[in-house]
Amino acid sequence: MSARSIPADAPGASWLRSAFTRNRLLELLPFILLTIVLILLALFVPNFFNSRNIINIFVQASTLGLMAIGMTAVMISGGIDLSIPSVMALSAIVGAMNLRDGGSVLGSSLLMLLVGSLAGCINGFAVAYLKMIPFVVTLAMMTIATGTSIWITNSVSVPVVSEELFSLVLDRTLGIPRPIIIMAAMALIATLLIRRSVFGRWLYAVGINVKAARVSRIPATRVVFGAYVVSGFFAGLTAIILSARLGAASANMGNDGVVLDIVSSAVVGGVSIYGGVGGPLGAVLGAIFITVISNSMNMMQVSFFTSLMIKGVVIIAFVFFDSLKKR
Repeated sequence: MSARSIPADAPGASWLRSAFTRNRLLELLPFILLTIVLILLALFVPNFFNSRNIINIFVQASTLGLMAIGMTAVMISGGIDLSIPSVMALSAIVGAMNLRDGGSVLGSSLLMLLVGSLAGCINGFAVAYLKMIPFVVTLAMMTIATGTSIWITNSVSVPVVSEELFSLVLDRTLGIPRPIIIMAAMALIATLLIRRSVFGRWLYAVGINVKAARVSRIPATRVVFGAYVVSGFFAGLTAIILSARLGAASANMGNDGVVLDIVSSAVVGGVSIYGGVGGPLGAVLGAIFITVISNSMNMMQVSFFTSLMIKGVVIIAFVFFDSLKKR
């Protein structure tokens, strides 16, 4: 029912109209804010819309976007995964060490995916089957992955020297850098799976009301477990791309600021912290938005810590807007 179809003299008509208008405004708010930001950048950062800078933004957003897709699966189920960056760094290090010791590009890439997925399995088992709190579990995994990364590398970067990997990941197709193509393809595939598959429908159902989902004979435990495995898989996939981009792998790849960017991307992209709302495409758009903010802050020579403060304010603002939708 639209606002126009509500009779003017119906009981509570004014309240229904105002609620409808408010929700419509909240849905459009991210696009309104992005438009305002782009206008301000056009006015105050003349070189921002340079074609080279735009491509650089999308390349930088590609890794953040992939991790945001993994976070989206977990958040839709009603959880959160703080370990994604640390698991990504550990996956990259293990793969880089295998390459350094003579391993193949295919084997090293599969190893990165395996490490990420294994971490996701551990998180998922603890949350879904042992009924542990997602925040605590993934925080512990973040600590374990970071500690392991520092221990096996002695805090030294592991070089990634493989022309085959560089060519495979970093070359262009039809003039578009492959990290952008990979991000777009994975966002599309993830969207189709979440929106059209049985698992996707179950994921939303669990996120909206896990008790009702169980009553409806949805295997909620397996669904939550699967969401964390998906998150770990995307951490491993990101490790492949980022290690090729940087030409090295280290524990610093998964610093605390990356967690903030991932959560920001998901929330700005319309993924609800309460579960059951959002999608991968929105999260990717959120990642692009966050990258635009970081890029513009760098071009305006704003300090790193000020940039963190701004991102924190953005998260608080969008969480507030998300809470308004629930009222």
